[in-house]
Amino acid sequence: MTQQTKDKIRELAKQHGFELCAFTRPHINSIDQEALDRWVDAKMFGEMDYMGEKVRTMRRKQPATMLDGIQSVISLGFPYAAPDYEKVTPQQGIIASYARGDDYHELMKKKLKALARDLDVLLGEHGQRVYVDTAPVLEHALAAKGGLAWQGKHSLSINRDYGSWFFLAELFTTADIKPDTEATLHCGTCTDCMPACPTGAIVSPYVVDARLCISYLTIEFNGFIPENLRKPMGDRIFGCDDCQTICPWNQKAKKPEIDYLKPREDTFLPNLAMLLRLDDDDFRQMFRKSAIKRSKRAGLLRNVCIAMGNSGDMIFVPQLLDVLHDNEPLIRGHAVWALAQLAADDADVQQQIQLLKDNEQHKNVLAEIASFERVI
Repeated sequence: MTQQTKDKIRELAKQHGFELCAFTRPHINSIDQEALDRWVDAKMFGEMDYMGEKVRTMRRKQPATMLDGIQSVISLGFPYAAPDYEKVTPQQGIIASYARGDDYHELMKKKLKALARDLDVLLGEHGQRVYVDTAPVLEHALAAKGGLAWQGKHSLSINRDYGSWFFLAELFTTADIKPDTEATLHCGTCTDCMPACPTGAIVSPYVVDARLCISYLTIEFNGFIPENLRKPMGDRIFGCDDCQTICPWNQKAKKPEIDYLKPREDTFLPNLAMLLRLDDDDFRQMFRKSAIKRSKRAGLLRNVCIAMGNSGDMIFVPQLLDVLHDNEPLIRGHAVWALAQLAADDADVQQQIQLLKDNEQHKNVLAEIASFERVI
């Protein structure tokens, strides 16, 4: 395939929002395969059990099994805007930059399918599969192999122009496209991202223990957040950008030409009290087209309770007392923890909690919470 044709593919990709485009073969090198095995063996995937399934692990290491007759992988980068807020008040929660707009899964999948149709016209019909984050694809390794980006010590892919502010996607095809040159590492001796992680989740260069990661805890994890990790979560209620924000490559990163994931008004530093008042219908309506729906109402409001407890702001006490009547034990349990944090230096709140303990109406609720963890 000529360079001219590859340039045309890149042009088509850019028209659909994929400002980064690289080509490689469907092979994973032994270093990446061994790194994946070590991560899985250590069970760093937490409760994401699908990450540890043998069949899925095999397919990640052998991308050629994802499409019969595959010849090439087109690795694509879809940039989004970096955080642009300067000050967060105690009444607000932080949502990771990528999740402030529409759900990237749905948006990118549509654009990938449109690109695939364009390639049928350009190259003639070939077997194709498109993937966005939900299939067993070792996307960072493929991106590096095609020269699109190198893997940073925070485990995310870094591009010279866009830093790490982009999503990866893949188009597997039976078309034979000449591969690009593999990326080289450009983090040097820098380890800024490692101490910047609030919970110490970057346990060694290029290795993230999901069980400690705020993104995992606030989105994928469905249970009670371990008590020792609640304070470090601060005001982050969905995801975390800290390891990216500190990265020197991100200080000079380009902005996307078109920001398809432009923040929605209701997800840009949202009011915590407003979120805590959401019932099931309100939650579904508010986050209908948002990635935030993945956490479900119970997960998001659990995170909101933790942010309130970390805020030091007594204004949240009435709202936290109200949700002790919520149907979800997950929310009630974290509300009690938050009240305990706010009560530490306030005799009035301590008295209210004691009254709750003494009140027959609340004894069953408090006993249920105590059965999950010692928070009162």
